[in-house]
Amino acid sequence: MAESELTESVMTQEGNLIGQNEPVLVTGATGFIGYKVVETLLERGFRRIRCFARPTSSMSKLEQLIARYGQDAEIDLIQGNLLRREDCLDAVKDIAVIYHLAAGAGEKSFPDAFMNSVVTTRNLLDAVLQQGGLRRFVNVSSFTVYTNDRKPSGALLDESCSVESDPRRITDPYCYAKVKQDELVMEYGKKHRIPYVIVRPGSVFGPGKTQITGRVGIDTFGVFLHLGGSNHLPFTYVDNCADAIVLAGLRQGVDGESFNIVDDDLPTSREFLNLYKSNVRRFRSFYVPHAVSYLFCLLWEKYSVWSHGQLPPVFSLRRWRAEIKPTGYSNAKLKSRLGWAPKVPMDEGLHRFFDGCREMRRDA
Repeated sequence: MAESELTESVMTQEGNLIGQNEPVLVTGATGFIGYKVVETLLERGFRRIRCFARPTSSMSKLEQLIARYGQDAEIDLIQGNLLRREDCLDAVKDIAVIYHLAAGAGEKSFPDAFMNSVVTTRNLLDAVLQQGGLRRFVNVSSFTVYTNDRKPSGALLDESCSVESDPRRITDPYCYAKVKQDELVMEYGKKHRIPYVIVRPGSVFGPGKTQITGRVGIDTFGVFLHLGGSNHLPFTYVDNCADAIVLAGLRQGVDGESFNIVDDDLPTSREFLNLYKSNVRRFRSFYVPHAVSYLFCLLWEKYSVWSHGQLPPVFSLRRWRAEIKPTGYSNAKLKSRLGWAPKVPMDEGLHRFFDGCREMRRDA
């Protein structure tokens, strides 16, 4: 048996869907998580990786991976636009597994978010139908799709929880686009039998990011309003998140499943804020109790409706329930079905994150 055939046989015996020499596509490959997915695949021994990114994206980090792994791996860099069907056809040709991370994360309007998350995904899935042969489509979604409004305070949010089903309630373009993207992937899975898995990372952190998540609070009016209090934060360190995404494309027997991605030993909002102040920079903060923040969002939402949108519903009850309402999180399904375990412990991940924040502040 040839060495490549032996490798693929061993990989399959270990419970993986594909062998190390079968081609894999990563969209959004230059992004914060996408780059780590490419690196994780290479570290796991995969040797045929196609990286898709927009023409405006910097390819320097991927070029560093080519310099590191290029002698042993075939890493193709493709710049294009998933709104162009011909670019999608080129991207998916002969591909065994697709990791779809490209999305309009920074879009401010509903049309832009829909175009860059939903239409692009549809084009990619249509290209898959035309090409055939795909073993799995991994759609990287988000915690933002969960409603979290019918569960009591402190209850567990897991994969069995309801996702948003009423578009009229959604005031965040990113949330709307992710809900519709998930629905589209499931529709193609049902109608066209495209094998898929949906993964929903919590709040992804690591070197390269400096912003404090809104689940902790907001910096406004010259003071940081601390909203999270004793809430646990659904953190996942970027390396751990990428590893979970990669496993979602490799493990057999999980087609049609969804997986939430959060790490172990989740810190509370108050613990994280104190650590950030101690390790990065000091600033004034004021704790806002949950009852007060709930009332604030309720009044803001009512005034937004009364003014016919003159005041945008930035602070809505839906956002409060999604980000501020006391909630528990679980990675039990991720561990039991995918065999995942966080490689980077929470304390080490936070240490690296704070180091990265300090370094970026020095360079600013």
